[in-house]
Amino acid sequence: MQTVQNNNRLYKFDTKVQLLKYKVLREVAREAWDGTLYDNVLDIPKMIVPGKTPTMRCCVYKERAILGERVKIAIGGDKNNPNVIEVIETACDECPMGGYEVTNACRGCLAHRCEDVCRKDAISFDHNQKAHIDKSKCVECGMCAKSCPYSAIMNFKRPCVSACKVNAISMNEDKAAKIDNDKCISCGACVYQCPFGAITDKSFIINVIDMIQKSAYDGSHYNKKYKVYALVAPAIGSQFSYAKLGQVVSGIKKLGFHTVIEAALGADMVAYMESKELAECGDYLTSSCCPAFVDYIHKSFPNMADHISHNLSPMATIAQYIKSTDPTAKVVFMGPCTAKKMEFQKESVRPYIDSVITFEELQALFDSKDIDIRELECDVLENASYYGRIFARSGGLADAVKQALKEQKLDDFELKAVSCDGIEACKIALLKKSKNALDANFIEGMACVGGCIGGAGCLTHGEKNKAEVDKYGKEAIEKSITEAVSMVKLPEHVKN
Repeated sequence: MQTVQNNNRLYKFDTKVQLLKYKVLREVAREAWDGTLYDNVLDIPKMIVPGKTPTMRCCVYKERAILGERVKIAIGGDKNNPNVIEVIETACDECPMGGYEVTNACRGCLAHRCEDVCRKDAISFDHNQKAHIDKSKCVECGMCAKSCPYSAIMNFKRPCVSACKVNAISMNEDKAAKIDNDKCISCGACVYQCPFGAITDKSFIINVIDMIQKSAYDGSHYNKKYKVYALVAPAIGSQFSYAKLGQVVSGIKKLGFHTVIEAALGADMVAYMESKELAECGDYLTSSCCPAFVDYIHKSFPNMADHISHNLSPMATIAQYIKSTDPTAKVVFMGPCTAKKMEFQKESVRPYIDSVITFEELQALFDSKDIDIRELECDVLENASYYGRIFARSGGLADAVKQALKEQKLDDFELKAVSCDGIEACKIALLKKSKNALDANFIEGMACVGGCIGGAGCLTHGEKNKAEVDKYGKEAIEKSITEAVSMVKLPEHVKN
């Protein structure tokens, strides 16, 4: 666990890569608030790495050069690249790319189990009976590694390649990572797993700051043109563990947001509508909540695209409602998901969501304004039900759909749900269903392992996050989906 101490405040991240990313975002945001970003943009690397002593790389000059690239991505990245996931080539450290290789642990045993299990005859032996792998024949099935009693065969695949389960990452002529946008689903798995932070997600943090500043909040009034709403993902219940959730809500408002709404209320609405759609469809549905999963179906299983639920995601659903009740609203989604940064740019979603930031970026916003949320009074966040809040973890959507069927007295419909935890599980379920080998009428797809709580934009990742989300769900005032949906009206103080 990596931490940064700032004015006696302690913030937690999983890795030093996240910590470095946070520092860049914080300084970019600080300059943006002051209106000096483009005057001082070239000085930000020196602010983070002052002096002449390197902290991470071979020399301070390479560190600053890479930080300069990180700053570019923090202010929007390559405008010619439609993907929100980008590679910083100068930071890519030419990781080994040999695939399966025999190490010195090979004992030249007599059993030759590796040879026996290889169906491509890719294993041979030298005069000392040490194994060798013919790369021209090897298909990297991994059977030889599994069979070796000495664990002498290792997979030296790059971390980003291993993390990408849709095979969107290869190497360019300079041996740096390259992303195939036609395959990439922007899930951010490579972002979190790259040990050098050479792959990262574009930030819209300066757009959000500009939006807030133009809303002219002075502590009591907003301008008459628009108000900026913060829409927080249910995964927030597992984040910001150093403070209380009510303090996080207060901090968001202190940044200048008009109010804070739960995206989990949109999840309640989606569960209610999706269950009815499922009962009426006569066949099967796949969920529409995870944008990376939806994108995966379109790119890898296009023949199944007609079975994707026609409902918008919870984010877009509640944002659509907010804008229908307040035409002056601008909505910023805050969550753990990098794929949401692609989703909000879609034609079907763009009218409702104005920008997206991650929890990492929200932390950077707090610190850029020197807001210590632990010192704030607790505000409330009570828009959704238990079932809407547990959308954040794998299986939560299926549980909510089951409950919605029950509450709408659609008990005659037999729900046969499969909850897919991670894109590999999604692939297996979709493959089986495409071959009529899966007895299910509802496929819940979550691209990140664990669900949204495993998203690349989380501050921390871990098993405890699931328990925290369930605890957060049980604190909901509305105990049923019907109660939450029937109360779909914003508080009077929000409308004023």
